[in-house]
Amino acid sequence: MRTRGPGRYLGWLAWRQKRRIALGALWSSLWMISLAITPYLISQAIDRGLRPRQAVALVAWAGAIFVVGVANAVLGILRHRTMTKIRLDGALRTADAVMAHGVELGAALPRRITAGEVVTIGIGDVWLVARALTVTGPGVGAAVAYAVVMTLLVRVSGMIALVVAAGVAVLAMVLGPLLRRLNTAGGEYRERQGQLAARLVDVLGGLRILNGLGGKETHLRRYTVQSDGVRAEGYRMGGALSWINALGDGLPTIFLAGVTWLAARLAVRGDLTAGELVAVYGYVAILVVPTWMLIFSAGDVSRGVIAARRIIAFLRLPVEDPGSGAAPCGPAVLRDPESGVVAEPGRLTMLASARPGDAAVIIDRLGRYGETTASWGSHRIAEVAKPAVRERILVADHDADLFAGTLRDVVAGCTGAGDDAVRRAIRSAVATDIAGLDHRIERDGRNLSGGQRQRVRLARALAADPEMLLAAEPTSAVDAHTEAAIAERLAAARTGQGTLLATTSPVLLDRADVVLYLVDGRVAAAGTHRELLEREPGYRDLVGRTFAAAQEVL
Repeated sequence: MRTRGPGRYLGWLAWRQKRRIALGALWSSLWMISLAITPYLISQAIDRGLRPRQAVALVAWAGAIFVVGVANAVLGILRHRTMTKIRLDGALRTADAVMAHGVELGAALPRRITAGEVVTIGIGDVWLVARALTVTGPGVGAAVAYAVVMTLLVRVSGMIALVVAAGVAVLAMVLGPLLRRLNTAGGEYRERQGQLAARLVDVLGGLRILNGLGGKETHLRRYTVQSDGVRAEGYRMGGALSWINALGDGLPTIFLAGVTWLAARLAVRGDLTAGELVAVYGYVAILVVPTWMLIFSAGDVSRGVIAARRIIAFLRLPVEDPGSGAAPCGPAVLRDPESGVVAEPGRLTMLASARPGDAAVIIDRLGRYGETTASWGSHRIAEVAKPAVRERILVADHDADLFAGTLRDVVAGCTGAGDDAVRRAIRSAVATDIAGLDHRIERDGRNLSGGQRQRVRLARALAADPEMLLAAEPTSAVDAHTEAAIAERLAAARTGQGTLLATTSPVLLDRADVVLYLVDGRVAAAGTHRELLEREPGYRDLVGRTFAAAQEVL
């Protein structure tokens, strides 16, 4: 039910802490009421104690004002503490829901949603949703305060009460369109913000590839254009918000001056006492507080709905069917009918494509990530039990996370590989420059260079010793000399086992048993690296650009 819409999601958050929200609404209402009745008590102290010089009455009403002031302070503390708990509860419940769904998605998460979008949800949207719950406290209290103040004003002067009601209506009519504009601009801004963050993460993760294909400048121009769009949308949202803030602060003040002038005229005519004049001023001044709270509660709800919409979109991402079918009894061929790619056991197969994304999608299909029609031997891989697929087929992402720990633990992972196996994997990945198996690796490899991180990831994949290893651009962050060493050792380390790599590196391609040249996501030609160089001009141009880029780096 919570994913049916943003309103239902916010309602679900509120219902999960309904007692606390009811208490927050109570404290907020009592706090607002204590503010609203203070002008009434002051008016009574003036008219019944000060003007007739009745000391007992003056002391009594002054005492009542003191008691209400103390109660106001206590209620304010209780209100603030309760609303803080409500916001934290809403934020943490949302974070838990996002985290739990992310865990259910597992390794499919980065394939379903960009890292930039996940970061934006976790940092921004969670707290915007939490702030939207503020309406359950100050928002309710503001509405109660309006009712109380209007009741007290009617007792003083029906004309003034009518003017105040009209002023509130005018304020709503002025701010209503601005709030709708803020909602529209905020939705567009949030959408573009997520897209820009995703593009930034993608560009930073693929600089080597972009440089090799001559696409770095193109992506820079696209990022600049997209960034300008986000900035323009931010100015549009900021413009609406600035008008709301200005009018929310300014109009009530102007309105206060007008009502005070009207009340003063009535007092001069004798229609109001001195105490009632002071009370009217106090009532209208107090109305500034609930007016401000209602305006900003409406803004918070508007932004919360936008954020909830994005969170719901994430929570609706489908979780893969775990499957229950049997796996092949032994090593079997992987086939992707959509592209024509075939990865055979015991062979080193490489994919070369001018569009790296095409190869990455094929690897995902062969590795059973997302919707796939790929087959594993005589079995549809989508129907095979996922644990069996993950145990025997490893998709090694070049940007996979690295956990904190010793080099030994990071490379061995959960495979239980011994020190000898770990050392062999490190040598095969040419990662021996990292100081020893006991060297401490920080989270995400922050104390390693980009090339070292990539080689540690490769060593971890080799230590797992899968039946079929699938990897995209496993050497994109290393220099040409290291890449040549990896090519030689990788081929030796994977002898007798199936390996499928996506790369445009001529050093790696020259080691392949078979190279599949992709055009528009389909196999256009197959053969050895040298055969394709001789007969495929497109392949020759692709490899030539990559070789030239590597020479520039050197």
